[in-house]
Amino acid sequence: MAEEKVLMYDGHPLRRADNLIYYGSMADKYIVMMQVLASEPLKDITLAKRVSIQLQLTSPNLKSRDRVVRSTEKGSLAEAMEFASIWLNRALSGKM
Repeated sequence: MAEEKVLMYDGHPLRRADNLIYYGSMADKYIVMMQVLASEPLKDITLAKRVSIQLQLTSPNLKSRDRVVRSTEKGSLAEAMEFASIWLNRALSGKM
């Protein structure tokens, strides 16, 4: 059986489910959830035009609204990934 390859970005795993992108590991204290809110076609691909970003605690004991530590919206997936990487690295290093 083939081993599933995990997509990594800046040392953390990326997983996608429809318009949601999870960045980080549930084994860590924090994870970033990104949601594509708006997109538009460009030739043969679809570009994200509005992306919601949330830095969240992974504790299963918290209600979903209490898990959100920080949130914002960005105008592209590239910009959202840059913010997600900075937020996650700072949170995991205790510099938040």
